[in-house]
Amino acid sequence: MQSFSNTSSSGLLQGTHRRCFTSSKCPQRPVLRLQSTAGQPRQVAADAMVGCKLVGVGSSVPATVLSNTDMEKFVETNDDWIATRTGIKRRHILAEGETMAGHAAEACRKAMEMASVSAADINMVIMATSTPDDAFGSACQVQAALGAKNAVAFDLTAACSGFVLALVTAAQFVRTGTAKHVLVVGADAMSRLVDWRDRGTCILFGDGCGAVVVTAAPDGESCSLLGVDMHSDGNGQKSLHAMYSGCGGKPFQDADASRDASYGNVHMAGQDVFKFAVRSVPSVIDAALKQAQLSTDDVDWLVMHQANQRILDAAAQRLGLPAERVVSNLAEYGNTSAASIPLALDEAVRAGKVKQGDVLAMAGFGAGLTWAGAIVRWG
Repeated sequence: MQSFSNTSSSGLLQGTHRRCFTSSKCPQRPVLRLQSTAGQPRQVAADAMVGCKLVGVGSSVPATVLSNTDMEKFVETNDDWIATRTGIKRRHILAEGETMAGHAAEACRKAMEMASVSAADINMVIMATSTPDDAFGSACQVQAALGAKNAVAFDLTAACSGFVLALVTAAQFVRTGTAKHVLVVGADAMSRLVDWRDRGTCILFGDGCGAVVVTAAPDGESCSLLGVDMHSDGNGQKSLHAMYSGCGGKPFQDADASRDASYGNVHMAGQDVFKFAVRSVPSVIDAALKQAQLSTDDVDWLVMHQANQRILDAAAQRLGLPAERVVSNLAEYGNTSAASIPLALDEAVRAGKVKQGDVLAMAGFGAGLTWAGAIVRWG
């Protein structure tokens, strides 16, 4: 596998561009020109941005469970083989008639209830997904299901890094005053992309949704998003991908051929992805911690993309974090792509593990290739 290099975006929150504001080389204070909710343009000094808080989390998964034993019926595998190599025991799968947007809306309702905000309070819905119910996106379906009439809604596609990137995007809208309450959703139905005959991939994935509420902090309070580091490298695309035949597949032949446009199955070079993950996760977390002026000693919980237990263990070991400070729910849900971080966070918060003020190290990695880390203070 090639070496995955950097196209990075760090320093977005407190980084180099903000340091310029107090520099003698930057005498003119930069401003961001925004559109207010009343339609009148306004200016916000970039060094006067408001803080943001993560104040609610929720999740929803399908009721249908596919166990490792169930999988023995249609692919050459067994419970011990899967559990030993991945840590996964079960995964939840959408049933006929269920939609991903429906579960995403339910996750949002739970997050809003925890945050004590109503649908009318929501200004924006950002949905990280690679498997929308509609090819043009599912965020608007979620907005409609919630009755969030004051919210703009859009999808963000960055595979298993999607939730972290959506969280950072939401924070920027809140910090500039464009939005006060943002729903950040991670939702994927990976069962739609799986080749159920491919033992190397079908055992890994499940369906699920998670959501958090990002809201403006009270005056004088700092931002809960403490540090960020984000990267992409399209040169690694072939290591993990699912092609869409209408775009990257067959050329035009005749009108009838257009009826066959669809997503292909997930293709993954497992060993290459493993090496990429255990290298990239510690790197982005270290960089985000440096930006936050913190160390791993300050981290209460590692909440990273739930891809494989071996990856979680290896990344934690490289970071010097003990297993008891790593959130893992792989055994029950498998790899739910963009949903995995908020789904794991929701369970940890509701179980009383993650408490108000805890410092969380989040990291996503996956197709693109993309990888991103964020240091977050909960609550």
